[in-house]
Amino acid sequence: MTTKPRPPEILELDANLVAEIQQRIAARQLTERDHEVFAATLATHWYLANLLTQKNISIGRLQKLVFGASTEKTESVIGRAAEAATSPPAGEVGPSAASPAGPAPDAPPKRRPGHGRNGADDYPGAEKIPLPHESLQPGDSCPECGQGKLSEQPRPAVLIRFTGHAPVHAKIYQRQRLRCNLCGKVFTAQAPEGVGADKYDVTVASTIGLLKYGTGMPFYRLAGLQASVGIPLPVSTQWKIVSDQVPCLYAAFQELLRQAAQSDVFYQDDTNNRILELMGKRLAKTQAEKASQAVESGTPEDDSERRGIFTSGIVATCAGHRIALFFTGRKHAGENLLELLAQRAQELGPPIQMCDPLSRNMPAELKTIVSNCLAHGRRQFADVAEYFHQECRHVLEALAVVYHNDALARERGLSPEARLQFHQAQSTPVMDELHAWLTQQIEQRLVEPNSGLGKAILYMLKRWSKFTLFLRQAGAPLDNNLCERALKKVILHRKNAMFYKTENGAYVGDMYLSFIHTSELCGVNPRDYLTELLRHERELAANPECWMPWNYRQTL
Repeated sequence: MTTKPRPPEILELDANLVAEIQQRIAARQLTERDHEVFAATLATHWYLANLLTQKNISIGRLQKLVFGASTEKTESVIGRAAEAATSPPAGEVGPSAASPAGPAPDAPPKRRPGHGRNGADDYPGAEKIPLPHESLQPGDSCPECGQGKLSEQPRPAVLIRFTGHAPVHAKIYQRQRLRCNLCGKVFTAQAPEGVGADKYDVTVASTIGLLKYGTGMPFYRLAGLQASVGIPLPVSTQWKIVSDQVPCLYAAFQELLRQAAQSDVFYQDDTNNRILELMGKRLAKTQAEKASQAVESGTPEDDSERRGIFTSGIVATCAGHRIALFFTGRKHAGENLLELLAQRAQELGPPIQMCDPLSRNMPAELKTIVSNCLAHGRRQFADVAEYFHQECRHVLEALAVVYHNDALARERGLSPEARLQFHQAQSTPVMDELHAWLTQQIEQRLVEPNSGLGKAILYMLKRWSKFTLFLRQAGAPLDNNLCERALKKVILHRKNAMFYKTENGAYVGDMYLSFIHTSELCGVNPRDYLTELLRHERELAANPECWMPWNYRQTL
């Protein structure tokens, strides 16, 4: 049993006293005072080592927060912890200091999954140009033997060729003009069919929107790229192009919100963001104007306005489809979810809410079945595995079984009810054993509660019921990774563009980002989807439910 380290007794040591103790050690004539000094020294060493361990854990977490963790897979975490536990002291040379055994020098490198050459079928967005044979047709006699008949093969021979051009391309039609030298009448050549009356095609808006909000390319960076290739596209022009299309997309966005509100499961999370209109001097000016209006009207000034700015990500699963929604402003994810559920049909029961165990995710008015992210509980142990190898290995391997069972359920395409029965049969014994083990560590004081391992255990036990909802509720997910991956889109935009200028700019960004990521979750080309919405504005306004990412192709 471990105990909480206490600061050792303070002893004054100087060089003379140390020299005297060393002499008595050599003569084997240690006094009782010498034993006290040795006991205090040992306690000091243990106390500092324990503090250093806690500081290293905190520093490790800070490094992951700033730079990100390369991986948190069980085999990688346990492998790093085992290597740290068995690593030799600095400077030691020998077999124990050698690196882990790797492949033989002559062995070919192991190829990572998903790496290699792409075939013609891997380019669905490429333009396909059929090329018939220049002299032969199906049914002709064979020019080689002269007796057989030629038949067309099911798969043509393919050539793949790439060409590069600016993200936004431009064409200049130089229409010839002829003028009569007698009457002065000017005759101008007609524009080619399909050119259109608008200077900027709708594909320009969808392309800029995808680059800006889907890949994080700021307007100024795209403007510099366009200028360098001789097709200038100023920042102000880009903003006007994408913002002018918002009224056309509004009906589809409202339908996306309505259908998302009917979902069975909601994943939600927050990340910080910036809107200049709500910050610094701009905010101070706005507040001064409000204060002036309050004085003129005689109403008290409200100083309770929230200062934080967030982007909430909500991913909803509805009828087998995933819908990603983003909301930027003062509200937290729980408040945005509450507003979204106001559109939910009354006959539907409470949905499952997957979120972090933070109070801001749980407004009092929100009536949901709450599930907490098991990956967050697991991460508590992964962070301290280097210092508590055996204990963390036991927890991580148990959770690995649960995640493996969930992967099997996905591979087999089990329904939510069948998945629940599968987890109850295969995962319940594992989680029950893990809960008993965690409880034993605390109740029998086998672990110091204030240590890194003790805090991880208490974090898991405190939220055990919400961590294990998947064992009692059909359709309950294990973790919130789906929403956290969605928020990476927001983080990428924030990293490159830094901020939104106004609340309206944030609303435009949220709308484009919702369409783009929902399309990606549904396996749809987001640029093509946005383009078709803009091309069919009237049809979209009349029947927006027919223009969702998962059914717009059938509508076309």
